[in-house]
This record gives sequence, C-alpha cells and structure tokens, in this order.
Amino acid sequence: MPSERTEVQVRPGIEGDLEALTDLYNHYVRETPITFDTAIFTPEERRPWLLSHPEDGPYRLMVATDTDSQEILGYATSGPFRPKPAYATSVEVTIYLRPDAAGRGVGTLLYKSLFEALSGEDLHRAYAGIAQPNEASVRLHERFDFRHVGTYREVGRKFGRYWDVAWYERDL
Repeated sequence: MPSERTEVQVRPGIEGDLEALTDLYNHYVRETPITFDTAIFTPEERRPWLLSHPEDGPYRLMVATDTDSQEILGYATSGPFRPKPAYATSVEVTIYLRPDAAGRGVGTLLYKSLFEALSGEDLHRAYAGIAQPNEASVRLHERFDFRHVGTYREVGRKFGRYWDVAWYERDL
C-alpha cells in the first residue's frame, strides 16, 4: 500500500536481479514513452546490459529493494554518454521505478547512492534525457542540481506519435 512507510535498502545490482530488473524495464517498454525501446526483452537479452555495470568504475547499477520483502523497487544507472573517447568523462544517467514505488522517495535514495558511488571516479558531467511530459522526473533531476540544456523536438516515435526529449546536465 503506497501510504505505508517502506524501509528501503540501496545496493549495487547483481546478476540475481536480472529477471526482476528485466520485468521492471519491460513495463516501461510496453506501457510508456519513457524509454524508446519498442520490443520487450528476455532476461538473456538484458544480461549484457547488466554485466556492463560492474561494482566499480564509471558505469554503475544501483538497485533499491524493500528491506522486508527484498523486492526490487527501482534502479538507477550510469552509462556511456557517447562512444567516442573524448566523452569518457561524461555519463548518461537514468532511473526506473516500479509504478507503485513512485512518490515515496525511492528515486531520491537511488540517485543519492549513485552519485556517491560516482564521486571518486574521473567524471566531469552527468546527462539525463527525459521524454516529455514527465514532471516527476524533471523535479527529481532538478533536486539533484541538473539544469535543462535543451530539448530535442519529436525525436522519438512510439505509440503512433512523436515525443520530445528534454536534456539535463549536472556537474560531477
């Protein structure tokens, strides 16, 4: 029940999380324009993604779990911003929450943990692309000192329409 206080633990993602993380992501693939993926994934198809986020380095996966049930409530990642070498000190960050975990502070805990984990890395900027409209995500990013740097208009087509993506950046 959303009004109940849930104790949340944030930890690095592990291979045992793969199925739950895939199910969570697939919800957004099927139901929302928040990701521009259009076909759901099997856990095996998502395994390379999970393995690209080790417990150290600039590309991390942080998972929030309910302390009692150990169910995954959401996750945050940092990954490559662009593939060319000069972009190596920039990361793209993203966050996905189980729909019933939204508005409960889980996203704040995830980003706090992610940015603490990244603080010792040789990184200069974090970028986040937010499909519009998504006021909750904009508020979360602004709480973490992200600033709007531009919007790509009608950059993605999903569900038979075009979507804008607002881009935000944060110093690291």
